[in-house]
Amino acid sequence: MSDSPTRPSWIAWALGIFPLALFASGGTALWLHFHHAEKDATAEQERFAQQVSEPMVADDLKKIVTVIGERNASSPTAAANLTRTASMIEGLLGPTNTGYQVQKTTGPSEWPLLQVTLSGTKTDAPPVWVITSYDSRAGSPGVEANATGLAATLAAAQALAREKPGGALHFVFLPHVNDPDSPVIETAARLQQAIKAGPRPAAVLCIEAMGAGDLLWLSSRDTTARPLSLVASLGSIHGAETICLSDDVDLASSLFEMELPAVRVATRAMISQEEQDASLPDSRTLAVSTGRLIELIRRCLK
Repeated sequence: MSDSPTRPSWIAWALGIFPLALFASGGTALWLHFHHAEKDATAEQERFAQQVSEPMVADDLKKIVTVIGERNASSPTAAANLTRTASMIEGLLGPTNTGYQVQKTTGPSEWPLLQVTLSGTKTDAPPVWVITSYDSRAGSPGVEANATGLAATLAAAQALAREKPGGALHFVFLPHVNDPDSPVIETAARLQQAIKAGPRPAAVLCIEAMGAGDLLWLSSRDTTARPLSLVASLGSIHGAETICLSDDVDLASSLFEMELPAVRVATRAMISQEEQDASLPDSRTLAVSTGRLIELIRRCLK
């Protein structure tokens, strides 16, 4: 019987070490992939975050009021404009610009509730919700109801894009608030479902009419709402009956009836039915009030 050929020792060594080397190189590749992905995500946030400037808010406001115009379901043109406004919000805040992932929630009609979120670093910390609307009344370009509120909220979401809050920060854009013939209550109910699905919020800020002055006007049916105690140097507290013209038709009052601690943030009382609401405000004023809104949000997050 002939002896079997002897396998060189280096082959046995190589066969033993090869799987280990393959495993190690694969693990290193995965670590490098996620490490670089994390660095890229950080760089993206830094690149996309944008501080408030007068030209920026003026440009956004002009696009909403004069380029887009009336935004509601009262006519085919106004309905198309409401869709264009939703697309504008998604474009400005989405991955190719500010870097948020825009979540769309089906509304009571064909227009969505749009939401972007900054995740909190503490899972048990109460969140802050910042709510605004992107529609207008029928027959109106809706400057103070609610193009200035929308422009200010967009600017706030852009400016805060690199923040790392303890609790989550949610920005929500509603398609039906200002046009009384649209499904306003049903839209607020969809918002209520989203808010109540998570921890009880630290604050619910409803942003409207931000172009009338530098200082913020805070009002709420909930006199214990936390933002009311944080307004020092940013503005003042006003009675809800004065703000709402003795009628609970504003979004904050509707949400209060739904057991949410909502606070209206604006720079004036609600627009009356007689007002044309077509004149653009001073861009410096809107930029200053927007800066104060951002500071109020930061205070609510602490």
